[in-house]
Amino acid sequence: MKLERFYKKAIEVGIANDLRSGEEIRRLLADEAEAFKDIKEDDRRAYNKDRLFNPFADTRVLHGDLGADIERIMVGIDIDTAELLLAHTLNRDTKAGIDLVLGHHPMGEALVRLFDVMRLQSSLLALSGVTISVAEQLMDKRIGEVERRLLPINATREIDAARLLGLPLMCIHTAADNCVNKYLTDLFEREKPAQLKDLVKLLRTIPEYDKAARLQMAPKIINGADNASCGRIMLEMTGGTEGSKEIYDKMAAGGISTLVEMHMSEEHLTNAKKANLNVVIAGHIASDVLGLNLLLDEIEREEPLEFIGVSGFERIRR
Repeated sequence: MKLERFYKKAIEVGIANDLRSGEEIRRLLADEAEAFKDIKEDDRRAYNKDRLFNPFADTRVLHGDLGADIERIMVGIDIDTAELLLAHTLNRDTKAGIDLVLGHHPMGEALVRLFDVMRLQSSLLALSGVTISVAEQLMDKRIGEVERRLLPINATREIDAARLLGLPLMCIHTAADNCVNKYLTDLFEREKPAQLKDLVKLLRTIPEYDKAARLQMAPKIINGADNASCGRIMLEMTGGTEGSKEIYDKMAAGGISTLVEMHMSEEHLTNAKKANLNVVIAGHIASDVLGLNLLLDEIEREEPLEFIGVSGFERIRR
């Protein structure tokens, strides 16, 4: 499979699993194309034209020839210079034939522009019953915080290492997170767990969460009792990073009773408790692994590939 096809297939899968409508995503891409027409010539040199077809700013090919053939991929949740050196060493010493290093968490431009994908959360909040104007205004405040936090980072370390080592480098973030978000949303709608203990038990039937449990990182109820009713469940597993800390009372007013999250900060948890919401932490790395596996399953329907798991990733096929 060509690297370009692998990349574009990942985007297709991410869009197919996005809880937003196809019409909304097409409108976003059309708006981007319209805005591009008005960009001054000097600014066009800094514009990444992937934005015209890829709605996920945190999913990018960061280094490498798009026309290159890829058969064996090293995959990790976090990729830094250590993993790149490992791939280089394996290629040199064992002739491993690693054609691409793939990370989940964003790097380079994909990290700098992480705030772009957070607008997805406004649409998901609206689907959960939060008034869209409230969701957008609270999310705009949080997006600004994240954008400012990312301004001073040293974003090119991994890309510099990949370039010097001659390794193609890519990251797939929200496109994969969409897969786990939709998979679990569909699962809960189908199985309808009645109590929080039933929800946790259901998560434990999934291999990625079962493995995490064996590593002492099992899904955990962090607000609410085992016998508490689940009520209406909302998944918060996509959209870049944690959303607004001020949204939880609006969620409760919209009819949400239980939040299922990858992770949650103490400040977010405090506000969720004030809103009397149940909170279940499914697990960060396990959820990321599940999302990547679901996405890779879809890519492999087109062409089988080989994977070497590092940095918390294990390839589990369905």
